[in-house]
Amino acid sequence: MTEDLEALRDHSRAFMAKELAPNTERWSEQGHVDREFWKSAGDAGLLCISIPEEYGGGGGTFAHEAVVAEEQAYALDDGWGNSVHSAIVAHYILQYGTEEQKKSWLPKLATGEMVGAIAMTEPGAGSDLQALRTSAVRDGDDFVVNGAKTFISNGMHADLLIIVARTGGEGAAGLSLLVAEVTDLPGFNRGRKLDKVGLKYQDTMELFFDDMRVPAANLLGGAEGEGQGFIQLMQQLPQERLIIAVTAVAAAETAVKLATDYAKEREAFGKPILKFQNLRFELAECKTEALAARTLLDHCISLHVEGKLDPATASMAKYYCTDKQCEIIDRCLQVFGGYGFMTEYPIARLYASARVQKIYGGTNEIMKELISRTL
Repeated sequence: MTEDLEALRDHSRAFMAKELAPNTERWSEQGHVDREFWKSAGDAGLLCISIPEEYGGGGGTFAHEAVVAEEQAYALDDGWGNSVHSAIVAHYILQYGTEEQKKSWLPKLATGEMVGAIAMTEPGAGSDLQALRTSAVRDGDDFVVNGAKTFISNGMHADLLIIVARTGGEGAAGLSLLVAEVTDLPGFNRGRKLDKVGLKYQDTMELFFDDMRVPAANLLGGAEGEGQGFIQLMQQLPQERLIIAVTAVAAAETAVKLATDYAKEREAFGKPILKFQNLRFELAECKTEALAARTLLDHCISLHVEGKLDPATASMAKYYCTDKQCEIIDRCLQVFGGYGFMTEYPIARLYASARVQKIYGGTNEIMKELISRTL
């Protein structure tokens, strides 16, 4: 943390308290955040905060993204898809886009005029990206896209969609990334909003492409980007996995605080339940494990800011921090007894939303496989 990052934390916390926290219950009922909220976040300078200022961003680093993501988690929000929008989609365009593509799309993402999403997962392919079947066939100045994607975060509001599509033959070499401006685009259809265990107002959707035409000029990186999709994905996935670890640790820390505060207030047998040794020891262990995860995370953020984070270490952070998130929240929920199972209590929502963290961004089993290859 630096003075600049501390100032950002204060600004983010104030924004979340004013613009986000009062709306979460309503968003849960309607199943998505308000579209206008994206523009409010853009006005506050919280979108694309790690994108250079010349493209409309905040000119910060991944550390700035981490602060915003942490404050979002501390505000008990799990539905606003800014991490996908700012830390993932915008960085694909920054890293691989042509100068024209960066100038066209990044400023609109930074203001919230456009909401970004990335379409990787398909009904028949998840962690195995080489098995993706969505096709993009060249026809004149366009690619004609056909296929289906699922589990797409920001799917309802997305205006700008990065599509992992097969432009060539089988295997990794046949994949490319196409960027589609999908608002009112013929052949693009949003399916049902998926009913999830948690993340109730994150607009996770199915998407369908039926002879959808995308200009060939929208191939990420221009003509040189054709067939480079798998390499581009592998290079960017460590940052995606690290931002997941950020939210995991912040959620675990939040759970420990909620459980500790409750244990000081709740009484049993004439005294606060924090007076019972077993419960104190449980919380002591949770606090220690959250600090251990925080230490690993901070180490990885420092490496990433310096450009030294390798995929295996990012995988360590992703799997360890999300495993600990689930374990710590489960133990903290127990402190609340029956009330911990009631969705009106934040700990219950933390519990429901934690489980998917071990799945998306590459399952934790895949993370261990990637780590094992470095042994």
